[in-house]
Amino acid sequence: MAHTTGMVEALRNETSDIPIVFINVSDPIGSGFVTHLARPNSNVTGFMLYDASIAGKWLSMLKEIAPHVTRVAFVGNPKTTPFDYYWRMAESLASALAIKLVPLRIESATEIVSALEAFAQSPNGGFLPLPDPTMSKHREVIIDTAARLRLPAVYTGRYYVVAGGLLSYETDRNELSRQAATYVDRILRGEKPVNLPVQVPVNYKTTLNLRTAKALGLTVPPGLLVSADDVIE
Repeated sequence: MAHTTGMVEALRNETSDIPIVFINVSDPIGSGFVTHLARPNSNVTGFMLYDASIAGKWLSMLKEIAPHVTRVAFVGNPKTTPFDYYWRMAESLASALAIKLVPLRIESATEIVSALEAFAQSPNGGFLPLPDPTMSKHREVIIDTAARLRLPAVYTGRYYVVAGGLLSYETDRNELSRQAATYVDRILRGEKPVNLPVQVPVNYKTTLNLRTAKALGLTVPPGLLVSADDVIE
């Protein structure tokens, strides 16, 4: 059982026969792990972290909580996340939200800070850090920089919001792990990964930090407040 794209890639380099069940992988086709979601044609199958269309949801939520935002920095490390997978979908949907996307491809904490500082020199900005081990590793830097530059952001994990981020919308990762265990069980009982379709997530959780919203001068829409699964006051 493998967690994240990098781990699946490392295991796949070692075997094309031993079954591999994954979680927290966003683009299994683009990463070369499977040829189709319905029929993987591979020794690999599992449960996706996100479908690319989630990028549109993140942008719409950012626009909902911060209507003044017209520019959004799309932040990620292409070496540790499928940047283009999310970018293509976000770019196709941004114009309908009156948003101009700005790609920020970064690899370190220093690059994150300098890129966001440059981006924030123009008004009406917000940003979206992608689901990315690099972003996770430097989440404190990201949250502190967002607060200092007064940039609203939608995050891809609750842990950002608990640490002071504004808003998150994410899959239920605990549920993905439980579901993956059923695939492991079925494989151990004789089923082949090729016959187990890759599953797309269906359940999501919203976490909102009211203290951060207030600090940014944002008025939280009642609908967003009611729909949030977790509200930090």
